[in-house]
Amino acid sequence: MENHKIQYGIAGYQAPEWKVDFWVDGEGNPSDAIKLADYKGKFKVIYCFQAWCPGCHSVGLPSLQKMVTELKGNDKVAFLAIQTVFEGKHANTKEKVLEIQKKYDLRIPFGHDEGDESTGDHSNVMYHYRTGGTPWFILIDQNDRVIFNDFHLNTEKAIEYLKTAK
Repeated sequence: MENHKIQYGIAGYQAPEWKVDFWVDGEGNPSDAIKLADYKGKFKVIYCFQAWCPGCHSVGLPSLQKMVTELKGNDKVAFLAIQTVFEGKHANTKEKVLEIQKKYDLRIPFGHDEGDESTGDHSNVMYHYRTGGTPWFILIDQNDRVIFNDFHLNTEKAIEYLKTAK
């Protein structure tokens, strides 16, 4: 990484801990802050979105829905959704997180990440994982190594791969 600049993504690298303070559980109830370390030994699928993102609604959220449904009951895989705000803070609110969770019937933890001064008021997850916007999927293996970090996810192949998680 020292020898070249990576524009987007950190696939192949150790996943950095995130700083997301607002979380709701799978039922939409406020919960304590969730950390990457809370899912040690599990395969993690992180879906990054913004409420006003058309691609998030037409592609990303349906893909997430399909993965969550197909892998229901698999305790080796954890799903989380994070609204990674980098623009439109007036529209991409904490209330929208709850609306989206309910609309898509996604009973997984949802977070809201507006970032702080250290990230230029852009999402901490976006900043530290070098995402390029939304919708965005981050797949982190059981050893906390980022194995996928991109816009374009082949949902069927991801499901097939995740079914092998041990």
